[in-house]
Amino acid sequence: MAQHQKLSRDSSSRKALFRDLVTDLFIYERIQTTEAKAKELRSIAEKLITLAKRGDLHARRQVASFVRREAANENQDAIQKLFADLAPRYAERQGGYTRILKLGPRRGDAAPMVYLELVDRA
Repeated sequence: MAQHQKLSRDSSSRKALFRDLVTDLFIYERIQTTEAKAKELRSIAEKLITLAKRGDLHARRQVASFVRREAANENQDAIQKLFADLAPRYAERQGGYTRILKLGPRRGDAAPMVYLELVDRA
């Protein structure tokens, strides 16, 4: 098992945080968060996109067990968008689906803020 940052949370809170963040990443294709969260989230998002590229029922159920069913637009939820739009977009790419763009320190506590975004977004 790989080591991960705890981010000052217990395991259930950390899993809930990553579920929310990865769902928002797939819906909006770009999110603003702290650098530490983005670095941890990047590996989760890459694994889920790789699963979606496989495209079979088992992969869909594995993704559905982690990604929340939030509406991406009027006729798709986040999981449907991942399989219908994002997976075909990265069919030829062998990993490296996300990028981190540094923004600078947050005003309140000077935490380093970044954009985590999907590459090749419209």
